[in-house]
Amino acid sequence: MKKTLLKGLVATAVMGALTACGSDNDDNTPKTCAEAGDACKTFTVLHTNDNHGRFWENSNGEYGMAARMTLIEQIRAEVESAGGETILLSGGDINTGVPESDMQDAVPDFVGMNLLGYDAMAIGNHEFDNELSVLDMQAKLADFPMLAANIYHKDADGKVTDERYFDPYKVFDVNGVKIAVIGLTTKDTAKLVNPDNVAKIHFADPEEEIVKAIAEVKANENVDLIFATTHMGHYADGKHGSEAPGDVTLARSLEPGQLNAIIGGHSQNPVCMEGGEYADFNPGDECKPDQQNGTYIMQAHEWGKYVGRADFEYFNGQLQLASYKLIPINLKTKLKDENGDTVKDENGNSVYVTIGEEIAADPVVTAVLKPFQDQGQELLDEVISETDAKLEGDRDVVRSEQTNLGHLLGHAYRTFNLVNADFGVMNSGGVRDSIAAGTITYRDVLTVQPFGNFVTKATMTGAEVKDYLNVVATKTAGSGAYAQLDNISMTVDCAAGEVDITDINNRGFNLTDTYSFSVISFSAAGGDDYPVIDVESTQITDAAALREFFVANPSVKAADYAPVPGKLVYMNNGKEVKGCPASN
Repeated sequence: MKKTLLKGLVATAVMGALTACGSDNDDNTPKTCAEAGDACKTFTVLHTNDNHGRFWENSNGEYGMAARMTLIEQIRAEVESAGGETILLSGGDINTGVPESDMQDAVPDFVGMNLLGYDAMAIGNHEFDNELSVLDMQAKLADFPMLAANIYHKDADGKVTDERYFDPYKVFDVNGVKIAVIGLTTKDTAKLVNPDNVAKIHFADPEEEIVKAIAEVKANENVDLIFATTHMGHYADGKHGSEAPGDVTLARSLEPGQLNAIIGGHSQNPVCMEGGEYADFNPGDECKPDQQNGTYIMQAHEWGKYVGRADFEYFNGQLQLASYKLIPINLKTKLKDENGDTVKDENGNSVYVTIGEEIAADPVVTAVLKPFQDQGQELLDEVISETDAKLEGDRDVVRSEQTNLGHLLGHAYRTFNLVNADFGVMNSGGVRDSIAAGTITYRDVLTVQPFGNFVTKATMTGAEVKDYLNVVATKTAGSGAYAQLDNISMTVDCAAGEVDITDINNRGFNLTDTYSFSVISFSAAGGDDYPVIDVESTQITDAAALREFFVANPSVKAADYAPVPGKLVYMNNGKEVKGCPASN
């Protein structure tokens, strides 16, 4: 036994010596933060993205900046008590989405971000929904830098200069770790906003600009880590389809180790991965962020529904993600009984319960933002237009026949400056009310179009349009799928389930020509059992586009949008009808 033990000891000693000689004594290198002791620096990145005007909680008491503040302050206190520090980043798109914010140029949102102590934000495409003067105002209002390495000025002749519109990066000292944060914006921005708003600036390729920005950081700064806060979108495995390349492609374009983390936005999804694909994530679930080419990639869905929390450890010159969470902000779910049925209150309404712990609203943030919320409610009742007669959107009418409001919506969306399509398609189930004769307010608009669908544009050959309308135009009258169709002439044969198109936008009709039409995102994605189609999204809501139409047309003549007899004809077994009956 002694000889065996001696041989074992000798072998161990020899192996130890060989290991030491071959690895420069790696055995002494700390493997964990605990082993590294004071040499390990801990810090926490908190992040949100795509706020879209949600400075105030919704009608169910979900999200809102006041509750967000409470959570962030709790996390800051916890991290600091453990010897760490925090940094708070935004993936952009502060603007556009809620009328109370839109009508106040997102001032309440930036005031709220100042109160919450944001450290930096990426510039989102919706930051250009207004004229540059509005964005300039917001940049002055913000107590934090707006970052975009790939946005450049143009000179008087329209040539791109080498002068950036915003700072490309900012360096932060977070618990002794120096982190450069580079900002990047999707190059799709130029086609997602009114061209007049971005005529004086240029959106360069983020993959080229990140290389330049990293080189600038290394030449001018002494940093430990390089992060990016982006508004480019996360697409699993880099499959971005018709969208511009996003965060995954960006990370893969670099040498490993050049970019440590991406805090993103734009695609408005919770980036929680499982096996390289998106996990079936629900509020309160565990979340594993993406990692590509050594770069952590994170995104916290939208609207401040979550605060992303990434706890990092930095030692041996390496970054480690210790833990990650998407923490819901008072998100609700329907209460179920023991049989799995939804519990109803005494009025027959569903009962909702908070997922996780209820987060109290911060009283200071509430007090500061409430006047903005009150002012927003008052602005909803400002007159934006008027109509000389009723615009018909009553459920029993608009779902059964063509109406002036149905055609007005089709006209408004197809002529919207980011669409300019030949004809318009509007599912009648998306028309929720009429507009009475007289004045029109934004509140009326929101009553008619309350869902916040995006206005989109589809482009097809004549043959493809015919196939599409064979399905859409023959949807049953009386259902929400019944289509309001503007600026197209055709006969619908309900019994045969097909259409005979004679004219689109005064261009006649040819199966080989190309045509475009407006359609809301709900329908384009297959809602109401419409065909799923590829579209270009304006990322502008239907209500916002309709409001813009009314502002541009302060006096509306209802007769101008009345269906023209003989232009759109429905036939069923030789008889003219207002829409295809259920039997077909």
